Amino acid sequence: MKRFILLFIAVLTISCTGSAQKKEEKENKTYAVAKTNAEWKEILTSEQYYILRQAGTERPFSSPLNKLYAPGTFHCAACNTALYESKYKFDSGTGWPSFDRAVKGNVDKDVDYKLGYARSELLCSTCGGHLGHVFSDGPRETTGQRHCINGDALVFVPKKSKND
Repeated sequence: MKRFILLFIAVLTISCTGSAQKKEEKENKTYAVAKTNAEWKEILTSEQYYILRQAGTERPFSSPLNKLYAPGTFHCAACNTALYESKYKFDSGTGWPSFDRAVKGNVDKDVDYKLGYARSELLCSTCGGHLGHVFSDGPRETTGQRHCINGDALVFVPKKSKND
């Protein structure tokens, strides 16, 4: 019994250390656009601040961007970095805007343990804003990925017509 308890404590210690190290890596990354919390609060709405800076989640089916499929690009609401092209958007039925891929180099992946298990978190690579999560239940005929993104983290920029 003593061996079992010692083994349990050793495993618990190792697993806690691994999680703490991953959190430190995320906090130490520097981004091209960095602001204080007060500065972010001045430029973002309360909903955008909650999502982008506090890693919140909006209610499903609450974003007007969920069913928007017009030609254009979805940008980060915090720093205006182009994140997703509308041609890669699809209706996942989940209630959040979903894409099968991001603009190359503009979205970072990290590990999120907020629910007690590991999930792949998506962050803007320019400002570090929380966007959502990536899952492997996307369209099989393309990437197989579903980037599940909070609409409040995005701003839609319509494609300019040829006459503009």
